[in-house]
Amino acid sequence: MKIVCNKSDLVKGVNIVSKAVPSKTTMPILECILIDATTDIIRLTANDMELGIQTDIEGEILERGMIAIDAKIFSEIVRKLPDNDVTIEVKDESTANITCENAKFNILIKSAEDFSYLPVIEKKDKITISQFSLKEIIRQTSFAINDAEKNKLLTGELFEVNGSKLKVVALDKFRIAIRNIELKENYGNYKVLVPGKSLNEISKILNGGVDDDVNIYFTSNHILFEFDNTIVVSRLIESTNFFDTDKMISNDYKTRITINKKEMADCIDRATLLIKEGDKKPVFLSMKDTEMELTINTFIGSMDESIPITKDGDDLLISFNPKFLIDILKVLDQEEVSMFFTNPKAPCFIKDEEGSYIYIVLPVVQ
Repeated sequence: MKIVCNKSDLVKGVNIVSKAVPSKTTMPILECILIDATTDIIRLTANDMELGIQTDIEGEILERGMIAIDAKIFSEIVRKLPDNDVTIEVKDESTANITCENAKFNILIKSAEDFSYLPVIEKKDKITISQFSLKEIIRQTSFAINDAEKNKLLTGELFEVNGSKLKVVALDKFRIAIRNIELKENYGNYKVLVPGKSLNEISKILNGGVDDDVNIYFTSNHILFEFDNTIVVSRLIESTNFFDTDKMISNDYKTRITINKKEMADCIDRATLLIKEGDKKPVFLSMKDTEMELTINTFIGSMDESIPITKDGDDLLISFNPKFLIDILKVLDQEEVSMFFTNPKAPCFIKDEEGSYIYIVLPVVQ
């Protein structure tokens, strides 16, 4: 095998597929990137058996072939090469020569035959969404995933398609994040649970273009994302019955406030200065007339601050884990936020009039 490609194209491709290289594995071949130049395309692939990524890069194929090369050392080498064309040549079964200007590396390689290829996905059931929308959906929901949770349902996000509507749900034991999107076409009905880790890695690859589409294909065991010159395949989380979040959503409330998002986020951020790592002190929100008073009392000290609000309904005193509120406020794009309360022990709902997003967070019950 002998190929020549521009350094920047090679670095971009390696960075993309490296997201599917496991940090720890008992199978050394999974620590490799597959370089496939057996056709007229230079194709890079990595696969950790749960997440697989394949991307095509520009370049010239002088001699066809295919190798598996250690991802970590290969990535570090190509990243530090001069900004010029890179030649990768294999003359025997054990070594690859990487040359760029006066820099020359000889690197051990593995047999491509031992590499675990991506599963073949039937491109049948699909939806199409813009890269911008998908990136935003992941950004606005993934914070509610708990990767360390033993309950697998809480480590993934529900993708539910009903005709022209897409609903994405992430939740842990204390909060729920829901995003509703109107699709451009009328599709079928699909319901899958996608690992949060896979979605976070996909989000890093997406360019986020409004006019750039992603085709998402669904099967019983996998989900495939196809965009630009890249495909990402992820195993699904087996789930026969995801939580019915519709039953958790209520339109009844006794107190509704509208508040400036930035003012509230900055206020809570100041309050957290008094919280040591590992401390679980809540912030108290007291809503009266035209202002909300936020107070906190810790071993370090105390703080109180008032923020103007528009209130409809009863006065209320309620407390929350400040991190949970900050996580939500960070991902909202609106300047004004509407919050709905029933009582100090019931969940708080943060949502817009159109229902494009709904966040539910449980209070700290004293």
